[in-house]
Amino acid sequence: MSGSSRPSNHLLQTLPAAEFELLRPHLATVDLAKHAVLFEAGAPIGDVYLPHGGMVSMIVSFAEGETVEVAKIGRDSIVGGAAALHDGPSLADAVVIVPGVASVIAADRLRALIEGSGVLRDLLVRHQQALSVQAQQAATCHASHTVESRLSRWLLHARELCDGEPLPLTQESLAQLLGVRRNAVSIVAHAFQEAGLIRYSRGNIEIIDLEGLQKVACECYTAVRTQCGRLLKTG
Repeated sequence: MSGSSRPSNHLLQTLPAAEFELLRPHLATVDLAKHAVLFEAGAPIGDVYLPHGGMVSMIVSFAEGETVEVAKIGRDSIVGGAAALHDGPSLADAVVIVPGVASVIAADRLRALIEGSGVLRDLLVRHQQALSVQAQQAATCHASHTVESRLSRWLLHARELCDGEPLPLTQESLAQLLGVRRNAVSIVAHAFQEAGLIRYSRGNIEIIDLEGLQKVACECYTAVRTQCGRLLKTG
């Protein structure tokens, strides 16, 4: 089966034919509904998702009730892949932020399949390393950079995952993902709109000036993009 006839997920697209044929009989297709929680922190991961579109955020919650996104996943990667490499609970909530469609496979089935395929295991390891890069950079960014640069970085990455389509996000949702107060996002989003960087209306955000937004973003955007591109051979 050729790459073009496979689901439009990077991991599935880049698998050699023999390894994809191992997976194919065990893949089902599901809708990713907005706000759906695919699995929760501290709970076992029953199913692994390979998005064809949309976006899933990995979110960590704190005792004080605050939340922050540590990674985001679209058709570039896999949600819950760690469950196939080691049998343990999730370290974060997996929440659908932008709806889409995904291939899904039971975690225990994928775990059994990679025992017989070094190629599949290696690819899963590299995808998990890429998510770790996101999480590590997110922690640094959260501690070191302004809301303006962090929001710019977030929007740029989300735009890539969603093919430049408007992002169906409220300011409240963005605040929760960035781990900041809503009024901070409101002030920055208004400034971005006044500067012609974005268009925000009715819960949708559209990037108007890509180059301008890139100038505002912190270096984390390029750092993550470069490292993940190297790991996943996309850049």
